[in-house]
Amino acid sequence: MSSLAPAATRVGHVHLKVADLDRAIEFYSGVLGFEVTQRYGPQAAFLSAGGYHHHIGLNTWESAGAQPPPPGHPGLYHTAFLYPDRKSLAQVLQRAISAGIPIDGAADHGVSEAIYLRDPDQNGVELCRDRPEAEWPRDVEGKLAMVNSRFDLRKLLTEA
Repeated sequence: MSSLAPAATRVGHVHLKVADLDRAIEFYSGVLGFEVTQRYGPQAAFLSAGGYHHHIGLNTWESAGAQPPPPGHPGLYHTAFLYPDRKSLAQVLQRAISAGIPIDGAADHGVSEAIYLRDPDQNGVELCRDRPEAEWPRDVEGKLAMVNSRFDLRKLLTEA
């Protein structure tokens, strides 16, 4: 019996505790482009892309009005949202900039291009697009050799 997860296993969704549900919905829907699929009054909402039941859950059950945890404490580092192509990534970057959301950083990892920012509750968010597997960098033995190179966001924005 193998102890490895099957190759088809995927991360189904992320569920976040937020301080202000409407503010979180504005970020995840209005900026990142996810659609609200269901809302439970002022306490919870579920959002998705492409008609899936939910990729993101948001709730205030234990966190309404709360402050984010201080830096340096255990918790979620970031959630990555994978966009299908450079144009889609450029468009979400443009919406984030237009909404005045600071960009924490950007990197070309060889396997993907990534933009880092924070949601209104200071949760880390990665907006990215994968390169086709045939383009992934490999070492001389054929093993994955990810990198952390400069990613030109100005050039990306020309594709929006």
